[in-house]
Amino acid sequence: MNQEINVPLWHKYTLTITEASEYFNIGEKKLRQMVQENSSADFLLNNGVKVLIKREKFEQFLDETCSI
Repeated sequence: MNQEINVPLWHKYTLTITEASEYFNIGEKKLRQMVQENSSADFLLNNGVKVLIKREKFEQFLDETCSI
């Protein structure tokens, strides 16, 4: 009765750094650097010490950015 439910990345509201790296095709090191530089950005959600990236808001951020 202990079933694991796998939700596709494009349906998730938030992504871990590893998931975001896979989804956006950006390296984990670069994502961690972006998180550190934009620590108060609205596309970040802190869950204790874990940082989650709000997928749709991060997509909007990337759409407005010329280079990363």
